[in-house]
Amino acid sequence: QVQVVESGGGLVQPGGSLRLSCTASTSIFRMYAMAWYRRTPGKQRELVARITSGGRTIYGDSVKGRFTVSRDNAANTMYLQMNSLSPEDTAIYYCKGSFSSGDYWGQGTQVTVSS
Repeated sequence: QVQVVESGGGLVQPGGSLRLSCTASTSIFRMYAMAWYRRTPGKQRELVARITSGGRTIYGDSVKGRFTVSRDNAANTMYLQMNSLSPEDTAIYYCKGSFSSGDYWGQGTQVTVSS
């Protein structure tokens, strides 16, 4: 059973930055892809960013140019660098790891953008 754990959320002012981390309990060399999603009350879950085992990345339209997804294979960790944050980015951010054994979700980390 693979576990993924998010960290790095918190409160930040508009225009500020945060970096989220998602650490897997197994080598991410085995992953097909890892992704960040977010959810706010009353809205559907939204894909934020995704990175494949080959390093290909895709981003949601609302975060393009502001967020960057990356990974550190040695640390079994995926990152989400979030810049120019706005109140509309306030959400719970979830990590998903896709492996041959299935998809695994973390518990989420809260990001709040407010002055």
